[in-house]
Amino acid sequence: MTVVVAPDKFKGSATADEVARHLAAGIRAAAPGTEVVEVPVADGGEGTVDAALRQGFRAVPVRVRGPLGAPVDAVVAVREGTAVVELAQASGLALVEGAPDPLAATTYGTGQLVAAALDAGCRTVVLGLGGSASTDGGAGLLQALGATLLDAGGAPVPAGEGHPLVVHGLDLAGLDPRLRAVDVVVATDVDNPLLGPRGAAPVFAPQKGADPGQVGVLAEALGRWADLLGAAAGAVPGAGVVPGANATPGAGAAGGVGFAALAALGARVRPGVDVVLELVGLADALTGARLVVTGEGSLDEQSAGGKAPVGVARAAVAAGVPVVAVAGRVALGPDRLRALGFRAAYALADLEPDPARSMAGAPRLLREVGRRIGATL
Repeated sequence: MTVVVAPDKFKGSATADEVARHLAAGIRAAAPGTEVVEVPVADGGEGTVDAALRQGFRAVPVRVRGPLGAPVDAVVAVREGTAVVELAQASGLALVEGAPDPLAATTYGTGQLVAAALDAGCRTVVLGLGGSASTDGGAGLLQALGATLLDAGGAPVPAGEGHPLVVHGLDLAGLDPRLRAVDVVVATDVDNPLLGPRGAAPVFAPQKGADPGQVGVLAEALGRWADLLGAAAGAVPGAGVVPGANATPGAGAAGGVGFAALAALGARVRPGVDVVLELVGLADALTGARLVVTGEGSLDEQSAGGKAPVGVARAAVAAGVPVVAVAGRVALGPDRLRALGFRAAYALADLEPDPARSMAGAPRLLREVGRRIGATL
């Protein structure tokens, strides 16, 4: 009998690897004859590179410029011409925790990671978006890849300082020519456009420290940036221009990086969880399985919008395998859980109601939930 354990991370409490390990230990303790296959997953954000490395991708270490300029160490996962790049490692909010600067943070370091993938000879680049510290519309990303950004006086913007607030001119002629032969896949769990009420600034900038006044400033700057980038991409022969890219679902991901990738790099946008499930080979792991266990820190309506557990459930149901969820807290009722494909859901909060103690004691609680799941087998 085989059980597949395929959780995402419990943010602030346990990595996806740790969650899988503790659940698996509990299942094995209660059902010693069970083969438990651990397949930790992600949704295209934090943990995506780790998921690829577990499947045999090679780690290429890169030192890049962080969102506010300080150097950070990151990794590109490479295998057989495909690279997996995780924005959060270079331009993530966790890198500026305690001192966010929504009007200055850029994605220059993410562009450096893409450049490292090109240096490694990759022809496909999976760009995992999520956890961004910036709302720069991907200006920093493009600058690191060779675009020339100009300030109000027509002078080049210094490297790493490119942001729509200061960019008034743009020339894409210097973009790395290798990009024209590369398939860029944007992996994201959001479908927001760049502009408008559901755009990058009003929806996501407050999460990055922006106050209401700054949100308005960023929204206006992104509108100007959309015009600049659209015109510049159209002026470069052979550029991967997507008409109306700013309105494309996913263009607002990671503060507008999705838009820059679409408009200037000819990228394709795909649900992040689908990309990751392919990378980790979940479909193969499901063959012959009797049960799938997935989960994340909070199972709620946001989960239904493209988070990893719902993607895992969808794949399990398609394969005819029952699936249950484990979460720190479960905010969905029985009918909603069934509609999403879950046979049952286990909440750590039912064992330890205090959130702080639950997070601190996650390893023990996960093993206990694993034992309860094992007992049902």
